[in-house]
Amino acid sequence: QVQLVESGGGLVQAGGSLRLSCAASGSIFPINAMGWYRQAPGKQRELVATITRGGTTNYADSVKGRFTISRDNAKNTVYLQMNSLKPEDTAVYYCNVKSLSNYWGQGTQVTVSS
Repeated sequence: QVQLVESGGGLVQAGGSLRLSCAASGSIFPINAMGWYRQAPGKQRELVATITRGGTTNYADSVKGRFTISRDNAKNTVYLQMNSLKPEDTAVYYCNVKSLSNYWGQGTQVTVSS
């Protein structure tokens, strides 16, 4: 059984910060890339950031310079530090883990008020 447990979402004012976490457990190993995607109401799910096992990162242009993705391989956990949040960052954020298969978390709501 594979589990991705996300935490850290919530309501924050514009300019504020949040940190998302996603811990993977179960028959999911070896873990290759980990990442975060988001889906706003009425929009398609989009990539936010990814990180390889070796630490190579990739970011959407809209979050570059504001968000930082990191991972702890020993804990099988990926993090997303979100700074200088904007109302347009409001979405459900989903953790993604690529192993032999592709796995998704249940999603955590991030709401940024203006």
